[in-house]
Order: sequence, then C-alpha cells, then structure tokens
Amino acid sequence: MKDEPHPGPGSPLPAPLTLRLYAADEVIFSSDGHWLHPLFELEAFFAQSGQDPAQTRLVDRITGRAAAFLVARLRIPELHALLLSRRAIPVLERHGIRYRCDELVDQISCATEALLADTQDPEAAWALLQERRQRLRPVI
Repeated sequence: MKDEPHPGPGSPLPAPLTLRLYAADEVIFSSDGHWLHPLFELEAFFAQSGQDPAQTRLVDRITGRAAAFLVARLRIPELHALLLSRRAIPVLERHGIRYRCDELVDQISCATEALLADTQDPEAAWALLQERRQRLRPVI
C-alpha cells in the first residue's frame, strides 16, 4: 500500500545513518551499519526493549527484497525507503506494509536480492539471511 509522505522534523536519515526507527515523531533506534545488519540489530532492539513494532515506522536508506522480508518479519507497519527496489514491493504489499520511497529502481546491486528473487515465504528468507549473516561475520 503506497502511502502519502509522513511529515517529520528535519532530514529523515542524515548521513552516516542507514536506518532509523520512530515511535510517533521520536527516534527510538538508529544505526549506521551496512548490508542487513541494522535490521538484525533492530530485531534485537525489539526483543530487549519491549517496544511494540506495530507502533513504529522505519526509515531505511536502501530497501531491497531481503530488507522487505525482514521488515515484514519484524511486523513494522510503515516504511520510508530513500531507495526502494521494485523487487521489494510485492513483499511489502503482501504483508500490508505502507511504504513510500524517494527513488524507485528495478533492483539493487546485491547478491541477496537475486538469491531471494523467487522466495515467497518470510521464514525461508529469514533462514537464508541468517545463514549469509553467519558467513559474513568477521572472524575474531
């Protein structure tokens, strides 16, 4: 469901931030991480804070299909993507997520976007993303 712009104070996502979560007009979480790490961090935030995702809205710098699956899994009802992949739209619409974007592209240059091209199930997508996340973690 494409939605009208939600007015808010200042820039929705000043550099170097890549993700920001709002409850009403208050920023309650932000990240400057890359790839899908901010969304995994957000999952931990919800688990620790007790914040109801249904009462939030998300601003994300780049939202591809993988990010859309994670947003759906987190049950965030509203998304503002600065850059949105057309491949993400069916996932957002299937899960009733209101969305808007500043720029729409056919796809983003990310291997994960291609890997999930035919995936419909958010849990299957999450399992694949968890596996990739483990492989991408730096060795300590």
